[in-house]
Amino acid sequence: MPPTAFGGVFSGVFSVLPTPFDPTGEIDLAGLARVIDLFLSDGVNGFTALGVTSEVARLTEPERDRVLDAVLASVNGRVPVVAGTTADGLRTCIEYTRRAKSAGAAAVMISPPRMPKINSDAVAKHFSDVAAAVDLPIIVQDYPPISGYAMEPSLLARIARDVPAARTIKLEDPPTPFKTSRILAESAGVTIAIFGGLGGVFLLEELMAGAAGAMTGFAFPAILVKVVTLFRAGKIDEAADAFYAAVPLMRFEFQEGIGMAIRKEALRRRGAIAHAGIRAPGGTLDETTRRALDRVLAWTGQA
Repeated sequence: MPPTAFGGVFSGVFSVLPTPFDPTGEIDLAGLARVIDLFLSDGVNGFTALGVTSEVARLTEPERDRVLDAVLASVNGRVPVVAGTTADGLRTCIEYTRRAKSAGAAAVMISPPRMPKINSDAVAKHFSDVAAAVDLPIIVQDYPPISGYAMEPSLLARIARDVPAARTIKLEDPPTPFKTSRILAESAGVTIAIFGGLGGVFLLEELMAGAAGAMTGFAFPAILVKVVTLFRAGKIDEAADAFYAAVPLMRFEFQEGIGMAIRKEALRRRGAIAHAGIRAPGGTLDETTRRALDRVLAWTGQA
Protein backbone atom coordinates (compact mmCIF):
# COMPACT_ATOMS: atom_id res chain seq x y z
CA MET A 1 0.00 0.00 0.00
CA PRO A 2 1.46 3.43 -0.92
CA PRO A 3 1.98 6.01 1.80
CA THR A 4 -1.09 8.04 2.72
CA ALA A 5 -0.68 11.81 2.94
CA PHE A 6 -2.91 12.48 5.91
CA GLY A 7 -3.54 16.13 6.64
CA GLY A 8 -5.72 18.08 9.00
CA VAL A 9 -5.62 18.36 12.75
CA PHE A 10 -5.44 14.70 13.74
CA SER A 11 -2.51 13.04 12.04
CA GLY A 12 1.20 12.58 12.57
CA VAL A 13 2.66 12.05 16.03
CA PHE A 14 0.77 13.03 19.17
CA SER A 15 2.71 12.56 22.40
CA VAL A 16 0.75 11.38 25.42
CA LEU A 17 2.19 13.49 28.21
CA PRO A 18 3.39 12.12 31.53
CA THR A 19 2.58 13.91 34.77
CA PRO A 20 5.88 14.64 36.52
CA PHE A 21 5.92 14.63 40.32
CA ASP A 22 8.44 15.97 42.81
CA PRO A 23 9.96 13.73 45.50
CA THR A 24 6.98 14.41 47.78
CA GLY A 25 4.48 13.29 45.13
CA GLU A 26 3.23 16.76 44.24
CA ILE A 27 2.73 17.70 40.57
CA ASP A 28 5.81 19.29 39.02
CA LEU A 29 4.32 21.81 36.59
CA ALA A 30 7.73 23.22 35.64
CA GLY A 31 8.85 19.72 34.66
CA LEU A 32 5.68 19.25 32.63
CA ALA A 33 6.42 22.46 30.73
CA ARG A 34 9.97 21.23 29.99
CA VAL A 35 8.62 17.93 28.64
CA ILE A 36 6.28 19.86 26.33
CA ASP A 37 9.12 22.03 25.01
CA LEU A 38 11.35 18.98 24.54
CA PHE A 39 8.68 17.10 22.59
CA LEU A 40 7.92 20.16 20.47
CA SER A 41 11.61 20.34 19.60
CA ASP A 42 11.30 16.66 18.61
CA GLY A 43 8.69 17.73 16.04
CA VAL A 44 5.46 16.32 17.45
CA ASN A 45 2.17 17.33 15.83
CA GLY A 46 0.12 17.42 19.02
CA PHE A 47 -0.27 16.33 22.62
CA THR A 48 -2.64 14.23 24.67
CA ALA A 49 -3.10 15.12 28.33
CA LEU A 50 -4.84 13.09 31.04
CA GLY A 51 -4.20 9.78 29.31
CA VAL A 52 -3.13 6.48 30.81
CA THR A 53 0.53 7.52 30.52
CA SER A 54 -0.39 10.70 32.41
CA GLU A 55 -1.23 8.57 35.47
CA VAL A 56 -4.69 10.12 35.28
CA ALA A 57 -6.14 7.45 37.53
CA ARG A 58 -3.87 8.72 40.31
CA LEU A 59 -4.89 12.38 39.99
CA THR A 60 -7.53 14.06 42.11
CA GLU A 61 -10.35 16.01 40.44
CA PRO A 62 -8.68 19.40 41.10
CA GLU A 63 -5.37 18.01 39.84
CA ARG A 64 -6.96 16.97 36.55
CA ASP A 65 -7.96 20.57 35.94
CA ARG A 66 -4.55 21.90 37.02
CA VAL A 67 -2.72 19.56 34.67
CA LEU A 68 -4.92 20.31 31.66
CA ASP A 69 -4.76 24.06 32.25
CA ALA A 70 -0.98 23.88 32.62
CA VAL A 71 -0.59 21.86 29.42
CA LEU A 72 -2.74 24.24 27.41
CA ALA A 73 -0.89 27.26 28.82
CA SER A 74 2.52 25.76 28.02
CA VAL A 75 1.53 24.64 24.53
CA ASN A 76 -0.06 28.06 23.93
CA GLY A 77 -1.73 27.06 20.67
CA ARG A 78 1.40 25.78 18.96
CA VAL A 79 -0.13 22.35 18.34
CA PRO A 80 -3.52 20.78 19.16
CA VAL A 81 -4.09 19.31 22.62
CA VAL A 82 -6.36 16.30 23.21
CA ALA A 83 -7.76 15.74 26.72
CA GLY A 84 -8.62 12.35 28.13
CA THR A 85 -12.18 12.41 29.49
CA THR A 86 -12.92 8.71 30.01
CA ALA A 87 -15.29 7.92 32.88
CA ASP A 88 -17.49 5.00 33.82
CA GLY A 89 -20.53 7.23 34.23
CA LEU A 90 -22.03 9.07 31.27
CA ARG A 91 -22.69 12.21 33.32
CA THR A 92 -19.10 12.28 34.52
CA CYS A 93 -17.75 11.73 31.02
CA ILE A 94 -19.89 14.57 29.68
CA GLU A 95 -18.77 16.84 32.53
CA TYR A 96 -15.10 16.06 31.89
CA THR A 97 -15.66 16.72 28.18
CA ARG A 98 -17.34 20.05 28.89
CA ARG A 99 -14.43 21.04 31.10
CA ALA A 100 -11.98 20.09 28.35
CA LYS A 101 -13.83 22.18 25.79
CA SER A 102 -14.03 25.14 28.16
CA ALA A 103 -10.30 24.89 28.86
CA GLY A 104 -9.51 24.97 25.14
CA ALA A 105 -8.78 21.36 24.18
CA ALA A 106 -8.99 20.57 20.47
CA ALA A 107 -10.58 17.16 21.11
CA VAL A 108 -11.19 14.57 23.79
CA MET A 109 -10.14 10.94 24.00
CA ILE A 110 -12.67 8.51 25.44
CA SER A 111 -12.64 4.76 26.13
CA PRO A 112 -15.84 2.74 26.51
CA PRO A 113 -17.12 2.85 30.10
CA ARG A 114 -16.72 -0.18 32.32
CA MET A 115 -20.11 -1.68 33.03
CA PRO A 116 -21.36 -5.11 34.14
CA LYS A 117 -23.01 -6.07 30.86
CA ILE A 118 -21.38 -3.91 28.26
CA ASN A 119 -22.31 -4.58 24.63
CA SER A 120 -21.87 -2.93 21.27
CA ASP A 121 -25.16 -1.04 21.44
CA ALA A 122 -24.28 0.40 24.86
CA VAL A 123 -20.84 1.43 23.65
CA ALA A 124 -22.18 3.10 20.51
CA LYS A 125 -24.83 4.93 22.55
CA HIS A 126 -22.21 6.19 25.01
CA PHE A 127 -20.24 7.92 22.26
CA SER A 128 -23.42 9.19 20.62
CA ASP A 129 -24.67 10.67 23.90
CA VAL A 130 -21.38 12.42 24.63
CA ALA A 131 -21.26 13.85 21.11
CA ALA A 132 -24.85 15.10 21.44
CA ALA A 133 -24.04 16.83 24.72
CA VAL A 134 -20.74 18.50 23.76
CA ASP A 135 -19.71 19.75 20.34
CA LEU A 136 -16.10 18.61 20.28
CA PRO A 137 -14.20 15.98 18.26
CA ILE A 138 -13.90 12.61 20.00
CA ILE A 139 -10.98 10.21 19.67
CA VAL A 140 -12.25 6.71 20.40
CA GLN A 141 -9.68 4.86 22.47
CA ASP A 142 -9.71 1.12 21.82
CA TYR A 143 -7.59 -0.18 24.71
CA PRO A 144 -9.23 -3.22 26.34
CA PRO A 145 -7.01 -3.24 29.47
CA ILE A 146 -8.61 0.07 30.45
CA SER A 147 -12.20 -0.46 29.33
CA GLY A 148 -12.42 -4.21 29.83
CA TYR A 149 -14.05 -4.40 26.39
CA ALA A 150 -12.53 -5.08 22.96
CA MET A 151 -14.32 -3.19 20.20
CA GLU A 152 -14.72 -5.13 16.97
CA PRO A 153 -13.78 -3.37 13.71
CA SER A 154 -17.45 -3.37 12.73
CA LEU A 155 -18.36 -1.48 15.92
CA LEU A 156 -15.64 1.13 15.42
CA ALA A 157 -16.78 1.59 11.82
CA ARG A 158 -20.40 1.86 13.01
CA ILE A 159 -19.50 4.56 15.54
CA ALA A 160 -17.65 6.49 12.84
CA ARG A 161 -20.67 6.30 10.51
CA ASP A 162 -23.26 7.19 13.16
CA VAL A 163 -21.26 9.74 15.19
CA PRO A 164 -19.45 12.14 12.84
CA ALA A 165 -17.60 13.70 15.78
CA ALA A 166 -15.99 10.32 16.55
CA ARG A 167 -14.06 9.55 13.37
CA THR A 168 -10.61 9.33 14.92
CA ILE A 169 -9.49 6.15 16.68
CA LYS A 170 -6.58 5.42 18.98
CA LEU A 171 -6.11 1.73 18.33
CA GLU A 172 -4.35 -0.32 21.02
CA ASP A 173 -5.92 -3.74 20.62
CA PRO A 174 -3.33 -5.93 18.85
CA PRO A 175 -2.80 -7.06 16.19
CA THR A 176 -3.18 -3.37 15.38
CA PRO A 177 -2.06 -3.40 11.71
CA PHE A 178 -4.55 -6.16 10.90
CA LYS A 179 -7.32 -4.41 12.82
CA THR A 180 -6.50 -1.08 11.13
CA SER A 181 -7.02 -2.67 7.71
CA ARG A 182 -10.31 -4.23 8.79
CA ILE A 183 -11.68 -0.98 10.23
CA LEU A 184 -10.84 0.95 7.08
CA ALA A 185 -12.35 -1.76 4.89
CA GLU A 186 -15.58 -1.76 6.89
CA SER A 187 -15.90 2.02 6.89
CA ALA A 188 -15.82 2.58 3.16
CA GLY A 189 -17.17 6.02 2.30
CA VAL A 190 -16.30 7.47 5.73
CA THR A 191 -12.93 9.11 6.34
CA ILE A 192 -11.40 7.71 9.52
CA ALA A 193 -8.05 8.61 11.05
CA ILE A 194 -6.46 5.79 13.06
CA PHE A 195 -3.58 6.34 15.46
CA GLY A 196 -1.46 3.50 16.72
CA GLY A 197 -0.35 3.42 20.34
CA LEU A 198 1.33 0.68 22.37
CA GLY A 199 4.60 2.57 22.63
CA GLY A 200 4.99 2.74 18.86
CA VAL A 201 6.07 -0.91 18.57
CA PHE A 202 3.92 -1.52 15.47
CA LEU A 203 4.12 1.96 13.92
CA LEU A 204 5.59 1.00 10.55
CA GLU A 205 3.14 -1.82 10.00
CA GLU A 206 0.25 0.42 11.11
CA LEU A 207 1.27 3.05 8.58
CA MET A 208 1.43 0.36 5.89
CA ALA A 209 -2.13 -0.61 6.83
CA GLY A 210 -3.35 2.99 6.45
CA ALA A 211 -2.91 4.56 9.89
CA ALA A 212 -2.68 8.34 10.23
CA GLY A 213 0.15 8.27 12.76
CA ALA A 214 0.97 7.44 16.35
CA MET A 215 -0.38 8.61 19.71
CA THR A 216 1.79 7.28 22.49
CA GLY A 217 3.92 8.27 25.46
CA PHE A 218 7.23 7.04 23.98
CA ALA A 219 10.00 9.17 25.51
CA PHE A 220 11.79 9.73 22.18
CA PRO A 221 9.07 10.98 19.82
CA ALA A 222 11.59 12.36 17.32
CA ILE A 223 12.09 8.74 16.23
CA LEU A 224 8.37 8.35 15.55
CA VAL A 225 8.28 11.68 13.71
CA LYS A 226 11.15 10.53 11.49
CA VAL A 227 9.43 7.26 10.63
CA VAL A 228 6.13 8.96 9.79
CA THR A 229 7.82 11.70 7.76
CA LEU A 230 9.88 9.27 5.70
CA PHE A 231 6.91 6.98 5.13
CA ARG A 232 4.70 9.82 3.90
CA ALA A 233 7.47 10.95 1.57
CA GLY A 234 7.40 7.51 -0.04
CA LYS A 235 10.80 6.59 1.43
CA ILE A 236 9.49 3.37 2.92
CA ASP A 237 12.81 1.55 3.06
CA GLU A 238 14.37 4.47 4.94
CA ALA A 239 11.36 4.61 7.24
CA ALA A 240 11.79 0.90 7.89
CA ASP A 241 15.48 1.32 8.68
CA ALA A 242 14.70 4.07 11.20
CA PHE A 243 11.89 2.06 12.75
CA TYR A 244 13.68 -1.27 13.06
CA ALA A 245 16.72 0.42 14.62
CA ALA A 246 14.50 1.85 17.38
CA VAL A 247 12.24 -1.14 18.08
CA PRO A 248 14.47 -2.51 20.88
CA LEU A 249 14.06 0.77 22.78
CA MET A 250 10.32 0.90 22.16
CA ARG A 251 9.95 -2.71 23.29
CA PHE A 252 12.02 -2.17 26.41
CA GLU A 253 10.18 1.00 27.39
CA PHE A 254 6.74 -0.54 26.89
CA GLN A 255 7.02 -3.16 29.61
CA GLU A 256 3.84 -3.89 31.50
CA GLY A 257 3.96 -2.72 35.09
CA ILE A 258 7.13 -0.64 34.88
CA GLY A 259 6.80 1.06 31.49
CA MET A 260 5.81 4.41 32.99
CA ALA A 261 8.77 4.30 35.37
CA ILE A 262 11.12 3.59 32.45
CA ARG A 263 9.65 6.45 30.43
CA LYS A 264 10.07 8.89 33.27
CA GLU A 265 13.64 7.75 33.88
CA ALA A 266 14.35 8.32 30.18
CA LEU A 267 12.86 11.80 30.41
CA ARG A 268 14.95 12.50 33.50
CA ARG A 269 18.04 11.51 31.57
CA ARG A 270 16.93 13.77 28.72
CA GLY A 271 16.89 16.67 31.22
CA ALA A 272 13.17 17.32 31.07
CA ILE A 273 12.18 16.24 34.57
CA ALA A 274 14.12 16.32 37.83
CA HIS A 275 12.47 13.33 39.48
CA ALA A 276 11.38 10.09 37.79
CA GLY A 277 9.01 8.91 40.50
CA ILE A 278 5.48 7.74 39.87
CA ARG A 279 2.62 7.69 42.33
CA ALA A 280 1.82 4.56 44.31
CA PRO A 281 0.96 1.85 43.58
CA GLY A 282 3.06 2.09 40.46
CA GLY A 283 6.21 0.06 39.84
CA THR A 284 9.74 1.32 40.38
CA LEU A 285 12.99 0.42 38.66
CA ASP A 286 15.50 -1.98 40.15
CA GLU A 287 19.22 -1.93 39.43
CA THR A 288 18.99 -4.68 36.81
CA THR A 289 16.39 -2.72 34.82
CA ARG A 290 18.50 0.44 35.07
CA ARG A 291 21.53 -1.37 33.68
CA ALA A 292 19.43 -2.81 30.87
CA LEU A 293 18.14 0.69 30.10
CA ASP A 294 21.73 1.95 29.95
CA ARG A 295 22.52 -0.72 27.38
CA VAL A 296 19.51 -0.21 25.13
CA LEU A 297 19.92 3.58 25.18
CA ALA A 298 23.57 3.22 24.20
CA TRP A 299 22.82 0.65 21.49
CA THR A 300 20.11 2.82 19.91
CA GLY A 301 22.19 6.00 20.14
CA GLN A 302 19.95 7.72 22.66
CA ALA A 303 22.32 7.72 25.67
